[in-house]
Amino acid sequence: MTLRSIEKIVKGIATADGAGVQLTRIIGSPELNMHDPFLLLDEFKSLNADDYIGGFPDHPHRGFETVTYMIEGKIRHKDNAGHEGVIESGGVQWMTAGKGVIHSEFPEQEDGLLWGIQLWINLPASEKMTEPRYQEHNKDSIPEEHRENGALVKVISGITSLNTKGPINNIQSQQNLFIIELEKQSEFNEPLVENLNAIIYVFDGELNIVSDNENQKLSQGMLAVFAEGDEIKLSTNDSTVRCLLVSAPPLNEPVVRGGPFVMNSKEEIRQANRDYESGTF
Repeated sequence: MTLRSIEKIVKGIATADGAGVQLTRIIGSPELNMHDPFLLLDEFKSLNADDYIGGFPDHPHRGFETVTYMIEGKIRHKDNAGHEGVIESGGVQWMTAGKGVIHSEFPEQEDGLLWGIQLWINLPASEKMTEPRYQEHNKDSIPEEHRENGALVKVISGITSLNTKGPINNIQSQQNLFIIELEKQSEFNEPLVENLNAIIYVFDGELNIVSDNENQKLSQGMLAVFAEGDEIKLSTNDSTVRCLLVSAPPLNEPVVRGGPFVMNSKEEIRQANRDYESGTF
């Protein structure tokens, strides 16, 4: 087996979105516009309620999926079809926007630590106009895989080499989304077929990416794009680590963005704007 090395390392940029929510944008920045099919990755983290209390008022989406994982704190979601729920610490929401949804996201508390990650995943052309749907799971319904070498894997989607399967269903095949927690002086190995694009984001601690040629360090707030290969190996020294590992097959389709819409052509973006403005979402 060939260990995957790092092709590119990205450190996010500070920005704001919604009603002034302060966040770090890792994918969707000048450094890394996208990594097919991953369109955007944001991390929001603050003890200051002024940084996030404005939340994300009503806004539309079409053509992709959003995955929100809460590390600390909680966010209430509500949309124009009557769906409503709260994503709490350790929980996840996988929203398929499909043909169109208008929703809002607001922190529940006015102070305290708010910390989460949101990933946007592109939909293939054949599924961009599907009906919107939601999958929400609290931390107790996300399977955990304890490995002998000091690794804990929280399996949100896909399946591990030890056959732990995540609760998210009805998504593209081979979409694997794992939250990995490593103790000090520990290792994590996982086969990963060659046709998958893979990224890893460290949101706590310092991680080693072990490859056949060299070991490379990833510090907190860094994302690595993996090169080709069929196995990933991670290790730690004197730091515990929490990170996000995501892999999926590339769509290899045209990508045209129009703010909250991601389609395959400019005309489809114009149609999305017309549909939104006419109230047909």
